Amino acid sequence: MRTSDFDYVLPRELIAQTPIEPRDHSRLMALSRGSGSIEHRCFFEIIGFLRPGDVLVLNDSRVMPARLQGHRVGSGGKVEILLLRRLDAGIWEALVKPGRLGKGARIEIDSLLAEVLERGEAGIRVIHFPNETLLEEMGKVPLPPYIHVPLAQPERYQTVYAQKTGSVAAPTAGLHFTPELLQTLKEKGILLTFVTLHVGLDSFRPVQVDDPRHHPIHKEYCELGPEAAERLNRAKIEGRRIICVGTTTVRVVEEAFNKGFPLKPF
Repeated sequence: MRTSDFDYVLPRELIAQTPIEPRDHSRLMALSRGSGSIEHRCFFEIIGFLRPGDVLVLNDSRVMPARLQGHRVGSGGKVEILLLRRLDAGIWEALVKPGRLGKGARIEIDSLLAEVLERGEAGIRVIHFPNETLLEEMGKVPLPPYIHVPLAQPERYQTVYAQKTGSVAAPTAGLHFTPELLQTLKEKGILLTFVTLHVGLDSFRPVQVDDPRHHPIHKEYCELGPEAAERLNRAKIEGRRIICVGTTTVRVVEEAFNKGFPLKPF
């Protein structure tokens, strides 16, 4: 297997720059396992592919306003910070541009003065923010690099069920659900359960090796609560389908089953 095996052509003009409204009118491709046929539908029609008793697993992680713009103290050069993970009070792991910023560099972000404490591996810096309560209002939600049009409504890059802040990118498979569609699914007897996985650094880092098995993968925080564990255990015992919305939820469920069955909260 080579990394190049996964190459494909995606014309730039086919990359949507603004979200469709309403959310659930985005396009849906349905591939039949049995016949191999492909159908092009609208996302709200997903209800026709689900059955009463199915468990739909969703990721309730919320995207942080992780992108900060500032200037280096002294030179005045522009600096961009992408927050990755909170280590302690006022202490964060982050990516910075330009990448030459070293230990001791100070960055002014409006009225906030930050300082690089450590220079880690793979371009990561440990940064101290003396007043991190300002990060929420100063930061912006980081959009994927292929989106060049600013969002008129930043909340549009959150799922409607996002609860726990911690991701640097949205779990995008869930962006197409609306409250009305979720309610319709519940009325049909489809069970919704929520797990948490905070999307991290690897969503931004390209694969730079020829053999994908040698690509270093960083850790991500994930959580499976008691209610989700109980609902998944019961579905498994009763032979009902467990359907994950997106790869982030797949990773949580796989991790849970790797720890053994019956599933236990973690």
